[in-house]
Amino acid sequence: MAKLTPAQISKVSQWVAEGSTLSVIQGRLSSELGISMTFLDVRFLVDDLNLTLQEKEEPKKEEPVAAEVAPTDTSGGDPAQAAVPGEPTPATAANVKVEIDPLARPGTMVSGTVTFSDGQLADWYLDMEGRPGVVPQVPGYRPTQPDIVDFQTKLDLVLRQAGY
Repeated sequence: MAKLTPAQISKVSQWVAEGSTLSVIQGRLSSELGISMTFLDVRFLVDDLNLTLQEKEEPKKEEPVAAEVAPTDTSGGDPAQAAVPGEPTPATAANVKVEIDPLARPGTMVSGTVTFSDGQLADWYLDMEGRPGVVPQVPGYRPTQPDIVDFQTKLDLVLRQAGY
């Protein structure tokens, strides 16, 4: 793991205070500070600095509201507001399900499955160096960007709940 200067530690603390997720912090370390770290190393860094990530429970409460509003907007007959085929609506973007395998697959620290909002399944894992990977069951499948974001958030949550 890279040794951070006090100024860099201050930046990381600021990002955590702003509500950034581990994935966002990992990206900002790379893009803004030129420091490449694995997801797991970022998690350890936050723990070592005694920082507490903010749980974002409010969006979960807002999702049912968005699900109720979306059908009303699309049924109004306004083509400008109609749902784009193949694009997730706010209601479907929240349907990503992440599970942890009871026993990690060989060569991994932890592994599991993910079901994306369109019903596609994939296996996910963190290798022995903490690098994440996703292997879709349908070759060439690529989840939507909202599904990826939701997957990262839910993966972080299930890993925390399992004690990782």
